[in-house]
Amino acid sequence: MSLITNLSKQAAHAARKLLTLKEETKNYILLEMASSLRIEKDVILEANRKDIEQAREDNLASAMIDRLLLTDERIESMAAGIEKIATLSDPVGKQRQMQDQPNGLKINKMRVPLGVVCMIYEARPNVTADAGALCFKSGNAVILRGGKEALNSSMAIAVVLQKVLASFGLPEELITVIPHPDRSLMMELMEQRKYIDVIIPRGGEGLINFVTDNSKVPVIQHFKGVCHLYVDKDADVTKAINLLVNGKTQRTGVCNALEGLVVHRDIADKFLPLAAKALSKHNVIINACKNSVNYFDCAKLIEDEDFGEEYLDLEIAVKLVDSLDDAIDHIDDNGSNHTEVICTENTETSTIFQQCVDASVVMVNASSRFSDGGELGLGAEIGIATTKLHAYGPMGLESLTTEKYLVTGNGHIRV
Repeated sequence: MSLITNLSKQAAHAARKLLTLKEETKNYILLEMASSLRIEKDVILEANRKDIEQAREDNLASAMIDRLLLTDERIESMAAGIEKIATLSDPVGKQRQMQDQPNGLKINKMRVPLGVVCMIYEARPNVTADAGALCFKSGNAVILRGGKEALNSSMAIAVVLQKVLASFGLPEELITVIPHPDRSLMMELMEQRKYIDVIIPRGGEGLINFVTDNSKVPVIQHFKGVCHLYVDKDADVTKAINLLVNGKTQRTGVCNALEGLVVHRDIADKFLPLAAKALSKHNVIINACKNSVNYFDCAKLIEDEDFGEEYLDLEIAVKLVDSLDDAIDHIDDNGSNHTEVICTENTETSTIFQQCVDASVVMVNASSRFSDGGELGLGAEIGIATTKLHAYGPMGLESLTTEKYLVTGNGHIRV
């Protein structure tokens, strides 16, 4: 049996150990995991330092290095996220009654774990903690295949979590990190449909397309984040500027950062000069359509076919539109079903926008940076699904479960 098949089989067997584990016990173990991350912070940071040094030697993009970097604050955020997960209601075992049949059969549906979740990701060491905790609480084993960029960091975090599992007599295989970054091992993982129930890729467009095209295991896509802010004709300009600056400049290398600005023509003269000044302070590169380019100094003219880029940097595309319908059309043509934002004081307009825009998260007068499992009350997230089967948007505990039917009869036979 190969290494990957053996690890997958062990993970599947380990997952069964969680089926009868009480919620109170899960929560206590999660709190111990959070505490251990804090205690072992220096060990994790030292492992991350090695990854960062190698990333710089390899001339990785600044956005990739930002995702890879761990700090005291980011480790604390991981620990706090696990503590939040411990406070959330466990979906496993929750039942809902269906309509009883005329013949007396009683029908219920019960939430159950997916089984074994495989994460394939790049320079995101926090995924190790988030996925490990979320999968544990929702009764799943998780197999983590990170890129070589984050291998030292991911291994260090996993060891901390595995030690806690072992101290409670649980198998360490509940959280498995593939110890080698070889692509051949990733190919083999994608063939383990006997043991792995779902694969979730997180990373660049190339990685996600590769996994989607080659996996024999069902894939939940967590695609790129081409997020837009639409400034409506009835927008509060001060709110709009704040949403723009926060969404674009707070952290550029993440999938919920703004990549597009769409502005209604009726507010352009009032809003765009202020936007130009605000973005200039942060040295944001502007790619503007022919109708908006003159509002900016040194803006680059962008053609319609060039919209939809995920810059992951201090860069943004600007489009001027004549109506709400035009704004929705532009977003649907160039977005990635991730997160879209409208700034408006018109309730009817915001309702139409939320109903009609095809994105997993649609916000009104709130920064795109809130499109995050922790910020939306999930504690943490295993990713943001941009496809609709079976989850859409930030995936928390419930998204890591499914339902099965429970049928109770009294000697019923079908005639």
